[in-house]
Amino acid sequence: QVQLVESGGGLVQAGGSLRLSCAASGTRFSTNVMGWYRQAAGKQRELVATITSGGSTNYADSVKGRFTISRDNAKNMLYLQMNSLKPADTAVYYCKLADWGGNYWGQGTQVTVSS
Repeated sequence: QVQLVESGGGLVQAGGSLRLSCAASGTRFSTNVMGWYRQAAGKQRELVATITSGGSTNYADSVKGRFTISRDNAKNMLYLQMNSLKPADTAVYYCKLADWGGNYWGQGTQVTVSS
C-alpha cells in the first residue's frame, strides 16, 4: 500500500518562502512520476509541478521561476521549494505519485500566504 505524507505547510507573509516535503512508502516500482498539486477554497485542484524518477520537471506557468520541485529517490522523498510566495498561492497542497499500480495522493498540507 502506497502512502504519502506531506509536511512543511504553514502561514507565511507575501514574499516569504516555504519548503514542502512528501515522504513516500510502500512504492513497488522504481519508475514513477511524482508531483505537487494544490486546491484553493472553491476551486478545482490544479497542477503545480511534476518530476519523473529520471529528474525531468514540469511547472505550471503561475509558479515558474518561483517554485522548485526536487526528489531524493534513495530516501523516497519529494520536495517543493516555494519562494516569493503570493496570496494567490494560498491552498491545500497535495503530493501525488503515479506508477504502474495507479495514482496515489497524500492528505494535503495547508499553505496560507498573508498580504
